[in-house]
Amino acid sequence: PPPLLEPLFPPQPGASPGFAERVRQHKVRLEWVRAEPVGLRGAVRVLNLAYEKVVSVRYTLNGWASCAEAAATYQPPGPADGITDRFAFLLPLGAAAADTTLEFAVRYRVAGAEYWDNNEGKNYRLRGRQRVLPAAGPPQDPDSSAWIHFI
Repeated sequence: PPPLLEPLFPPQPGASPGFAERVRQHKVRLEWVRAEPVGLRGAVRVLNLAYEKVVSVRYTLNGWASCAEAAATYQPPGPADGITDRFAFLLPLGAAAADTTLEFAVRYRVAGAEYWDNNEGKNYRLRGRQRVLPAAGPPQDPDSSAWIHFI
């Protein structure tokens, strides 16, 4: 089974009060994340500063000794506020995320500028653990609890 990823931050920052204002102020903010069997899926909200923009997620499983970057893709239609765009990403992790810590930050490049959302300098962190399958006991006879009555 795929590893269990436990966020060490609220996994739905976009649902918290003041989220739209934080996007306006910082230009980019993580909206939500969800661990799936294929990896970590999430969405990012950015302030629409220009038509051309690049959003990516830089992540590591070894404390930044090495890292990888995954591109995020634009998600039409845009949010109803008319001033932000939503991008989705998938970090393909597989079994590599078991028993380690995943850290990531979001990068937004637009109009010659670069903006980061790194969770106020702490990076977004998720603890990975190997899923434990329920222990299989001896096979049970479906009639083992039935009473036998002889006359």
